[in-house]
Amino acid sequence: MHHAHRLAVVCLLALTGLVGLPAAGAAADEGDGWSLAPSSGSGGRAAGDGRPAFYMEGGPGTVLQDTVTVTNPDSKPLTVRLRAAEAYNEEDGSFAVGESRDGRGPQSWLSLADDEVRIPPRTRAEIPFTVAVPGGATPGDHPAALIAEAAGRKAGVRVHLRVSGPSLSAVTVEDVTIDGDSISYALVNRGNTVLTPKLAVHAEGLFGEVLDRAARPLDVELLPGRKVSLREPWSERPAFDAVRVELTVSAEGAAQDSAGADIRLVPWTGVLGGAALAAGCTALAVFTVRRRRAIAGFAAELQQPEERPVPVPVPVSAGAGVSGNRGDSAGSADSADSAQQGPQGRGK
Repeated sequence: MHHAHRLAVVCLLALTGLVGLPAAGAAADEGDGWSLAPSSGSGGRAAGDGRPAFYMEGGPGTVLQDTVTVTNPDSKPLTVRLRAAEAYNEEDGSFAVGESRDGRGPQSWLSLADDEVRIPPRTRAEIPFTVAVPGGATPGDHPAALIAEAAGRKAGVRVHLRVSGPSLSAVTVEDVTIDGDSISYALVNRGNTVLTPKLAVHAEGLFGEVLDRAARPLDVELLPGRKVSLREPWSERPAFDAVRVELTVSAEGAAQDSAGADIRLVPWTGVLGGAALAAGCTALAVFTVRRRRAIAGFAAELQQPEERPVPVPVPVSAGAGVSGNRGDSAGSADSADSAQQGPQGRGK
């Protein structure tokens, strides 16, 4: 592609026209003023000046043609490198272009007349390209792009390519979760057409409806077979409730799909603070009751009279008492006998 192809392209451009542009004031940065755009009025679906993108359609096995224009308004020649790229969605839903993962996507269907063109000052070049739709291509949308690079800058133009045949529009909403002040969810394009989805949000709590947002278009162009992860803000959620959040997604020509998530909203800071206060009050109450009981017991002890010792009688043995009495009685009896016998006794 290189010298011979470049010569062929130059000849082709001579046929299609290298159109001189009127001289313009010097650009602030030489080489930064170039642009890439679809050529006006060319292709299978002609359009007026200012086509924003290429719109091409054909059945499997067909070859489509169009022309892209690179404009160099600067005072120096410009060398531009061109290539085809595959379009896809970033994870956050934004549109992006890059190399095909398997080399078999629409990127491989596009062929430029040359991948490098030198454009004279204040001139625009029209570069033809073709799209060869494979015989086994699946019907539906196959988004692609043409990318140009020059003077340290890149520019691109989209190629909306549709393969004729049955089309299916289908979208689903999945992976609904509630994280902080937002609702996270995923959208999946399960059809074969590019979709601009709409989203409706509804939430119901124990005390009634807490959120109701009508369906509105999302700032996402969802390409076939792609999955994107998005967030819906929810800053006005209740502080205390049990809520069921329901998301409903729709798109032109597609059936609605819904998914939801449940959340119990509890003001944990207040709950923990209340629990700590209750625990503190309980501990204080227990301490107060125990202290009062201790004081009452001590006062009761002070009011009791002093106990005096009671004399304990010493027990006397029974045998000893009887023996003594008997001795005393015997002595008395002997004295009495002696007195009665008086003189008689003494006379004997």
